[in-house]
Amino acid sequence: MPLITSAGIGSGLDLESIISASISAERTPKLQSLVKKQESLKVELSSIGEVKSAVSKLQDTIKKLADLENFGKRKANITQPSSGDIISVTPTSDISVGNFKVAVKQLAQGSRAVSTDGAFADSSAVVSASGGTLTFAAGADKTFDLAVTAGMTLAELRDAINDSSTNFGVTANIVNTGGVEGSKLVLTSNVTGEGNDLVITSDTSELDAIETYDEITNPTGGMVINQDTDKAQNAIITVDGLQVTSATNTFKDAVQDMTITAKQKSEENAGVFETAKLSVEYDRESVTTLIDEFIANYNNLVGNIGFQTRIGKPLNGDASMRALSDQLVNSLSTALTDAGPFGSIFDIGLGIKKDGYLEKSSLVRSLNDAMDENFDDIGKAFAGENGVAKKMESLLANYIDSDGLLKKRETDLNERIKDVDDDKISLDRRMVDLEASLRKKYAGLDVLLAQMQQTQASLGAQLASLPGFTKAKS
Repeated sequence: MPLITSAGIGSGLDLESIISASISAERTPKLQSLVKKQESLKVELSSIGEVKSAVSKLQDTIKKLADLENFGKRKANITQPSSGDIISVTPTSDISVGNFKVAVKQLAQGSRAVSTDGAFADSSAVVSASGGTLTFAAGADKTFDLAVTAGMTLAELRDAINDSSTNFGVTANIVNTGGVEGSKLVLTSNVTGEGNDLVITSDTSELDAIETYDEITNPTGGMVINQDTDKAQNAIITVDGLQVTSATNTFKDAVQDMTITAKQKSEENAGVFETAKLSVEYDRESVTTLIDEFIANYNNLVGNIGFQTRIGKPLNGDASMRALSDQLVNSLSTALTDAGPFGSIFDIGLGIKKDGYLEKSSLVRSLNDAMDENFDDIGKAFAGENGVAKKMESLLANYIDSDGLLKKRETDLNERIKDVDDDKISLDRRMVDLEASLRKKYAGLDVLLAQMQQTQASLGAQLASLPGFTKAKS
C-alpha cells in the first residue's frame, strides 16, 4: 500500500509513477494467472455439482425402486349403491386381486342410558344431599370413578362427567321435556360392541337415580337402557353373502389382508340389503409412474454427463465420467435371478437407445404386457436381492455418499479454490513488501538528487557573483 510520504518531492522526478508501474508489472501477470486458475476451478466445481445433483436425483428414485413395498400396492375400486357411500376399504400388498359384494346390515353403536320420568324436576335439581362416588364402566377394561359432592345439581353432574380427565368416552346431556317427565339426564357411551353396555353403580342409595338398570327388571327407577334401540351392538356386514360381525365399524381381515370400514347401513328392500361392489386390483398406475420417474432421472443423468464432457467443457475426457457412464449401463444389464420370466430389466419393456438413453420398449414385451403376465415379478426385477435397483443403489452411493468420488472431488476443488484465495492474499502481502522496498530505494535517490540540485544552485550563485562572470544568454 502507498506510504504517507510521496516519492519524488525532493528531486522533482515522477517516482510515484515509476513505483506504481514496477508493482503493476510484478503483480498483474501473477494475479491474472491466479484469477484464471480460480475461475477454471469454479467452472469444474459447477460441472461436478451438476452431475452430482443428477446422480442424487436418480438415487432418490432408485431407493424407491429398491423397496418391494412400492411394487406390492393394491388399489380398491368401489362402486357404491345409489343411496350413498356405505363402506371404505384399505387393502394391503398381500391381498389377492378379486371382486366382492359388501352390504352393511348394522352399524356398531355404544349404549345410551336415560333417567326415568320425574327423577329430576329440572337441571337445578340436587342429585345428592350428602355426596358419594359414581363408577362408570363399559366392557372389560373401560372404567372411571366420579366424586359427587354434597348438594351437586344435575347440571353440575353433567359438567363433571364431561370434564373428567379419566372419562373413557361417556357424554352427558340434559333434555328438558317441559312436562311432568322433568329434565332427563342422557348418558351416551362410545364403547361399541355387543355386551359393552354402560354400567353405572354408586356407593350410596342417594345416587340410585343415576345407576343403570334395564327397563325389564327395574322399570321405575334409575337410568334405563332401552332394549330395542339403546343397547351397545356389533356392526354386521356381509361379504358375498357371508355374514361378518365386529365390535366396531372396522372389519380387519373380513377379507384377508384388507380392512373394511362400515360407514352407513345399507338400504333394505324386502329383506334384501343393497351392496357395494368392490374390485381389488394391482396398483399398476403407481408402478408405471415410478418406472417413468426412473427413466426420466436416468436420462437426465446421462444427458448431464454428455453435456459436461463435451469439447470445451471442464470434464471433457474425464475418466471418472466415462467410468460412471459405463457402470450405469452395466447395472442396467444385470442378469436377474428369482424374477420369474424376466432375465434382465429389458424383459419388462425397457431398452437402451444408441445414444445411451433409456426408453420404454416393446422389443421383448411392453411394460403393460409384463404387468399383465407377471406383475409381482416386476418388483423382484428391481428390488430383489440381485435386482437392478439394488445394484444401482450401491453404484450411486460410491459417487455421492460422504466418502464418494464426486463428493471427494467437490471437497478437493473447494480446498483448491481456497488455496488460490490464500495465494491472492500472499501476493498482496508481497506487493506491500515490494512497494516498501522500492520506496526505500527511491527515497535515497530522491535525497541524493535533491542535494545535487542544491549544490548546483549554490555553485551557480557563487559563480554569478565573481567579477567578470557573464551569465550565458538563454
